[in-house]
Amino acid sequence: MPVPFARAALIVAAKDLRIEMRTREVTTTTGYFAVLVAILASLSYTAGPKTTERVAPGTIWLSLAFTAVLAIGRFWQREREDGAFLALRTAPIARSAIFAGKAIVLLVFLLIVEIIVVPIVALVFHIDLSDVIGPLALVLLAGTIGVASTGTLFGAMTVRTRARDLMLAVVLFPLLAPCLLAGVSATREILVGAPLSELSDYFILFGLFDFVSIAGGLGLFGALIED
Repeated sequence: MPVPFARAALIVAAKDLRIEMRTREVTTTTGYFAVLVAILASLSYTAGPKTTERVAPGTIWLSLAFTAVLAIGRFWQREREDGAFLALRTAPIARSAIFAGKAIVLLVFLLIVEIIVVPIVALVFHIDLSDVIGPLALVLLAGTIGVASTGTLFGAMTVRTRARDLMLAVVLFPLLAPCLLAGVSATREILVGAPLSELSDYFILFGLFDFVSIAGGLGLFGALIED
């Protein structure tokens, strides 16, 4: 008997979260990498107001982008081990539910990384988060949803290829360009004191990108994981 969509998605998400809680493999590796990117960026530029405006937004979003690629590759690599991917495909659940569960896990993971990286970036670039935390959190959430859904879809596409890590980066980064560019620009506007009302164009772009990536994932995921 097929499992309802919402329950199936939560089962898939809970399975991946339990594995990660036991191993801490992805969290540890990519967390250190994201922190390293933030620290190296801060050491590469002279501190000052202009540096904060120009470099800090890029540091946050580059950390997110590279961390996403590393995490996606490892999450899907687990499915290749011991026939787990075949078992997932033959389970009595909708293919779209598998996509939803995987996307939820990746979203949660990326949000955790952001909770670690953003304070570090604020510290090294002398940013007072109390003034910008609300708008910044909304921008990061809107952008991260698109990154997670797009990454989940194309991670499934490359999971069975031999050079999957290279293919994932080559395919994913161009597709994420609108989201990343909007994220950097919106974050820069926030850091220079722009009110949330002036960011409506960026949120429209985020909304369109998120809708397309989620709808595309739900509709195309089944075809991508079939033989």
